[in-house]
Amino acid sequence: MARSYRTYAHGPLASGIVVREPCLMTIASTSSVSSTIRARLIGGPTLQFGYAGLNIVIDPTFDAPGEYEGGITLRKLVGPAVPAADLGTIDLVLLSHDQHADNLDTSGRELLAGATTVLSTPDAASRIPGVTGLVPWQTTLVGAAEVEAVPALHGPNGAEEISGPVTGFVLRAPGAPVVYVSGDNASTDIVAEIVERTGPIDIAVLFAGAANVGRFGDVDVTLNARTAVIAAQLLGAARVVAVHAEGWDHFSETPERLARMFDRAGLADRLTIPTRGKWFEVA
Repeated sequence: MARSYRTYAHGPLASGIVVREPCLMTIASTSSVSSTIRARLIGGPTLQFGYAGLNIVIDPTFDAPGEYEGGITLRKLVGPAVPAADLGTIDLVLLSHDQHADNLDTSGRELLAGATTVLSTPDAASRIPGVTGLVPWQTTLVGAAEVEAVPALHGPNGAEEISGPVTGFVLRAPGAPVVYVSGDNASTDIVAEIVERTGPIDIAVLFAGAANVGRFGDVDVTLNARTAVIAAQLLGAARVVAVHAEGWDHFSETPERLARMFDRAGLADRLTIPTRGKWFEVA
């Protein structure tokens, strides 16, 4: 059954939240302390994990398989491994963007209303009540966690005019690992910039899968296996959790290919490819 999915115009920027200066760290890197998080993959980009006492969900997608009509039709192949009702009380949703159904579907939109805090782009905040929009390098506190918005580029240079704005996030908290969530970012140059400005990352949740709907020809709009390896090398010793690599028809590379590329690069011990619906720990 086809679902109608609207693409929205861009809105105003958010204001009133701290902007971080380059290399200014309010909470120091925790590379020397325990850097373990417990998480489970719901499907596609949707990851639930615990952090600094918070129950966090990334890019909620909980619809059954189906089609999303629009400028380009997206096809969801697999439903969620865990129903939204089983997630418990959600303290924080990290929403990379709202304009594409593979990052926020109909059921995901319904879930936002029950979350205590939702952080996303200013454009998403202008369209969805209750969402707080952050521009790159802005920070806000959610409980004990400092959440910083970081850049993301959903395609080649200049893609924002077509794909719309996207954000990533960096999380810090006393005694917790520094966690980077890439969002739908395809640019390794942006990964390098984030590392330069924020300092060491302990755990990186990378959106992979080489998403490609043909809008930019053969240029992918998320990381592919090759660029994910480059991102991992830029991220130093960070452990990598790969999401956004299964469940949708426009994900053009498999998790198995990603694993092979990391193995060939000598990085297999740093890569975690989650099993859908199963809790795992990253340390």
